[in-house]
Amino acid sequence: MKKAYLIIGGNIGDRLQYINAASLYIQQHCGEILQKSSIYETAPWGKTDQPSFLNQVLKIVTPLTPIALLNSILKIELSLGRQRKEKYDARTIDIDILYFEDEQLNTLELTIPHPKIRDRRFVLIPLAEIAPNLIDPSIGLSITSMLDNCIDKLEVTVFNSENK
Repeated sequence: MKKAYLIIGGNIGDRLQYINAASLYIQQHCGEILQKSSIYETAPWGKTDQPSFLNQVLKIVTPLTPIALLNSILKIELSLGRQRKEKYDARTIDIDILYFEDEQLNTLELTIPHPKIRDRRFVLIPLAEIAPNLIDPSIGLSITSMLDNCIDKLEVTVFNSENK
């Protein structure tokens, strides 16, 4: 079994329902969820004229290879109504592999670690909540260190479902 970190998020429809459904499907088809961060509400990144996102980081153990995990994730996204039209477009659910053990992979299909981690507070804040001392194998920095040096200033706040 291998450890992996995933980020799930979306900004269309019942965002919380999609987050919960994605977690359930990941547990059923990808591996056991060991930890979950809080759910965070975040401003859209990349394309700002759309609703805010809910995001959560999961730590899982999986018997799958990185490519098999990616293929399983893509099926989950499709089953939850994900449509890929335009880069950074609004979506029901997005699931990305952030880390897979200490592996470094760069193929047309998949890059691990995810190449934009250190540039995105909406990834670093929930990741720092559950794995602050995790070292990024590609740059040798901890999650906390990357967060301290992140130039992204978009607001990331803990989501309170009572105030949605």
